[in-house]
This record gives sequence, C-alpha cells and structure tokens, in this order.
Amino acid sequence: MSEKVILAYSGGLDTSVILKWLLIEGYDVIAYIADVGQRDDLEAARQKALDTGASTVYVEDLKREFVTDFIFPAFKANAIYESRYLLGTALARPLIARRQIEIAATENAPIVSHGATGKGNDQVRFELSYYALNPQITVLSPWKTPAFLEIFQGRSDLLAFAEEHGIEVTATVEKPFSEDENLLHISHEAGILEDPLYEATEEVYSWTTAPELAPDTPERITITFQDGLPVEVRNLEDGTVRTDPLDLFVYLNELGSRHGIGRLDMVENRYVGIKSRGVYETPGGAILHEAHLDIEGIAMDREVMRLRNMLTAKLSELIYYGFWFSPEMDFLMAAIDASQEVIDGSVTLKLYKGVAQPVARESSSSLYDQELSSMDIEGGFNQVDSAGFIRTNAIRLMAHSAIMKRKQRRWGVES
Repeated sequence: MSEKVILAYSGGLDTSVILKWLLIEGYDVIAYIADVGQRDDLEAARQKALDTGASTVYVEDLKREFVTDFIFPAFKANAIYESRYLLGTALARPLIARRQIEIAATENAPIVSHGATGKGNDQVRFELSYYALNPQITVLSPWKTPAFLEIFQGRSDLLAFAEEHGIEVTATVEKPFSEDENLLHISHEAGILEDPLYEATEEVYSWTTAPELAPDTPERITITFQDGLPVEVRNLEDGTVRTDPLDLFVYLNELGSRHGIGRLDMVENRYVGIKSRGVYETPGGAILHEAHLDIEGIAMDREVMRLRNMLTAKLSELIYYGFWFSPEMDFLMAAIDASQEVIDGSVTLKLYKGVAQPVARESSSSLYDQELSSMDIEGGFNQVDSAGFIRTNAIRLMAHSAIMKRKQRRWGVES
C-alpha cells in the first residue's frame, strides 16, 4: 500500500507539478487547500487536484480561526517586523500547518509536504510548525529533495512537465512577479520587483486605491476594544456597525482599501539570511494597528508599555521566523495578555488619502487626568517638587561632566 502524503496545495503551477511528481514517486497524495481569505476559485482548485490524481481533497475554511487565533492576538501585541511589516504571510503559515497536521492525524498519514522553496521563509514556518505539533511527522519538501531538483531547475522545467502530463496551466498572461494573498494582506515580490530601484506601478497593487485617487472626503470610524481586542467597528458617516470578529475585519479591509491605506514597499531580512524586496497591501491591518497603539496611549501604564515594547520586538521576530508554536512564544503571549487586561475603550479615526489618523479616544480605564496635565489649571501636582526631581536626575550627568573635564585637563598636561 502506498504511503499517504498530505500536500498543502494551492492549485498553482508548483504544487500541481509536485502533486503529480509525488504520484509518480509512488505516494498516495491527499491534497489540502486552506481557505485563509484568498480570492482564488477554490472549487476549481479542488477539481484540478482530483484531475491531477489526488485521492482525496480537503478544502478547509480557516478564515474565522485566522482572525481570532492569529491576527487579533498578534495585533494585540502590536507585532510588526523590522518596524514596518505587519506579518501578513507569516501569520497565516502556522494556521495552515496546524490544520494540515490535524488532517494527517485523521487520515493516518505519516508524511506532510509543501511547495515552498529552499530560499524563502515559508519552508521554515511550515516545517517548524509541523515538528512542533507532531514530532513524529515526516516532512517531504520537494524543493530540497535531490530527486526532484534533478528534474526541475526552474520554471521552464515545471511548465514542460505540466504540458507533458496534461496539467492545466493558467492561460492568461501571468504578472511578472509572484503574489501571496490571504485575509490580512496581499504581498507582491520576485520578478520585476527584485530590482529595488524599480518603482512599483499601479498595476502591481490589486487591493488598495492609489492614495491620490482615494475619496476627497474623509471617513470617520470608531473602533472599540476590550482587553486589547477589537469588539466593534462603527462608521460615524453611515451608521454601519460590525461586531462579529470576521465581519469586523473584512469591513476594515473594505474601508482601508477604499481610502488607499496600508501600502508598504520595503527590503527586509529573511530568516535564511537573504534580503528580499516585498510590496505589501494590508488595509484593515494598518487601521487596526494605529487604533490599538492609540488606545494603549490612554490606558496603559508607562513602565508596562516600555517592557511590553521590548517583548513586542522579539515576539514579532518569532512570528516572522516561524516559531509561533514554541515555549518562548507561549511565554511572551502570556505577558502580552496580562498587559492588555485594562486596554478597554474606543478610538475614532479619520480615514483619508492613505492615512488612518486617530483623532479622539476614550477609555473606562483611562490613566489620563485632564486637570493634572493641564497647563491652565493649578492643582494635583506641586510644580515646586519638579526642582528636586530634576536635580536628582542630573546627579549622574554632573558627575560625568566632571570626569570628562578632569580627563581633558590631564590630556592637556600630558601633550
């Protein structure tokens, strides 16, 4: 009996060829399609997998889990890689891997496989997740398998193999770059975008309106948070309200796309040590990120914020590298959860020409005292006390100055 392999399958050229190659190698291939919000024809992909030879095809709707178990927890931590990237692809991979391992258990399959290359981040994210969730699993990664690499050196070999074996290839002219899409973002990379001097044209972007072409009238919304998680979005212009987590996030994507919010063009550092250029569109995520930062400003203690920010940098790196299912991630998320216990309230944002600008906020756990901070009201704070506070903080500065002066005098004598 042939060994079962659960293949993470998209219906694209790479995974379609891999499916057929695995069959030729003698495996019983079960295709697994994860619906994480991409706008592909998943029914067509399911049928293509069957036509290519898959014995079974799973099409799994993971959109709600993606929002509640991955997107919201990461945004609660303000996770952002290298101060810019909102981790759209990185957050989807552990979810996809988790369900793949579950299917492997259901099917009693000892092997899982994926189509990620040996140069990128996704191979690491998938495989670390596989091993963390099932240490006994066998991972078959064709792009790191000598027998596969002997046949396939590049795209032309894949196309020739597809034609030889009657695998349908998209007939339309393909964009000269690759894309990865899910509910959180769409990324554009490789091809013509590998030249960092090449300015991405409007043809590259597919989710968001160009900011200069976005509506000339601002749109105001209010996002309400409880324990650092968004629980409501209210449009102050037309009264639209969304409270269901999935509906709420889809609506933020619609708003952000309309107003040209969430575009990013950057060169980043892959985990494997290679720099890569990515063009990203993360409209709803960009809005949510700005709102969460703002509600923390009024409701989070200063020293807690400083410590949390130290943790966020490491947590973001762990997500990007693929360590979602790790003891250090569990530890950090427990700390993040504790930091969010009083992050309750609402933030009003103005959406306009590529910007989500917080303009008002309120919180039942607010640490802001209007009278105490006012420049116009005397009371609640004895300003005379500030003199001692400043002198105390100046002690080390004065000591350092005295040392430097002595050193300069000594150098002057010796010279």
